[in-house]
Amino acid sequence: MAHAYDSYLGEVLIDELELQHRVAELGRQISEDYRDKEPLLVCVLKGGIVFLVDLIKHIDTPHAVDFMAVSSYGPGVRESSGVVRIVLDLEESIEGRHVLIVEDIVDSGRTLHYIVSLLQSRNPASLHVCTLLNKAERREVDVALDYIGFDISNKFVFGYGLDLDERFRNLTFIGVLKDELLPK
Repeated sequence: MAHAYDSYLGEVLIDELELQHRVAELGRQISEDYRDKEPLLVCVLKGGIVFLVDLIKHIDTPHAVDFMAVSSYGPGVRESSGVVRIVLDLEESIEGRHVLIVEDIVDSGRTLHYIVSLLQSRNPASLHVCTLLNKAERREVDVALDYIGFDISNKFVFGYGLDLDERFRNLTFIGVLKDELLPK
């Protein structure tokens, strides 16, 4: 059966089973580390939403969820502009709260560095980062990552919340864009 993504998919990098297994492990570790702290999970939209939904199924300690949306990409752009802007800010104060940022992917680190700096200025009790994917070889700005789902090489990935021109977030796996479709 042909799928809409077939003409874009070079390979499946992380399949559904591997994703679900690792997300469950992360949820158990976060539960252990935040026992008696009632963390606030701050999901970075839009890419982090699928990861967050699966992650909280495995966090068995009381927690709250809030959302931020930031942008450093324009529509149809596959490379970050480097200029970060807040599209949606948190609904409530994080002062004195234990905050865990839930991110889909960290590559250059510029966007996450901006978010961490902004949230640190709001005086949380603690601030940590959980990312599904870490693309360390693309790092331009140093950022501390406390929970990492997978370290990946410098490939353009999509699926499981990560989009390809706003499409394919719904895939149950992480795919790699075909080389011939990469920006020149």
